Amino acid sequence: MNTTKIKGNWNELKGKLKQKYATLTDDDLLFAEGKQDELVGRLQEKLGKSEEEIHKIISDL
Repeated sequence: MNTTKIKGNWNELKGKLKQKYATLTDDDLLFAEGKQDELVGRLQEKLGKSEEEIHKIISDL
């Protein structure tokens, strides 16, 4: 996951993720610098996907 890309476009990516996965909340998508692993963990738990799948989902947006 390219964290530079995520930081720069996070609001846009967050909106796309919420459209694609209606169960996600703002709290699930809270991005704090240096805590990317926590974000991925929350998404894994909420979506039931592996870490690699989460990285691919975000990269494909």
